[in-house]
Amino acid sequence: MKKIAVCILVLIASLQLNAQSKTGTIDTEYILSQMPELTKVQEDLKAYNTKLEGELKVKVDEYQAKVKQYQEKVASFTEPMKKTKQEEIINLENDIAKFRQNGTQLVQLEQNRLLQPLYQKIGKALEEVAKAEKYTQVFTITTSGLAYVDPNYDVTKTVMTKLGIKVTETKK
Repeated sequence: MKKIAVCILVLIASLQLNAQSKTGTIDTEYILSQMPELTKVQEDLKAYNTKLEGELKVKVDEYQAKVKQYQEKVASFTEPMKKTKQEEIINLENDIAKFRQNGTQLVQLEQNRLLQPLYQKIGKALEEVAKAEKYTQVFTITTSGLAYVDPNYDVTKTVMTKLGIKVTETKK
């Protein structure tokens, strides 16, 4: 009899705890895509990418000039000069290869650096909305995220309104 009473008390207590928690969802990628600041980030990222492409072009042009110069004057070089020129060309080849390998990573790092303030802005607005509406948990919706979400608990539009972003009726 005591076991049944304890089970009933535990069941009632767990129901009480569930009733006190409020969960919600947010689609941060959708909010980010609607932020006017994203245009500036995209422009800055494009400029950074163009800058990197320019640096690569300078390296490739320098490499091609060295190779051409070497080919034109190879007959007049002494053996130590040939070796020095060949080492210079090999070093330039290696430099270009490293630059190409690191280029994608550099662009990704720059993108993360530029987007970080926008995500912080979303996070601050989310925190304010969650506290004001007494949410205990808010989940981020991703492509591999939740299978079912009650739209009544989606705080995406509320956060967008808090950020001053115009809310359109269709989301995705």
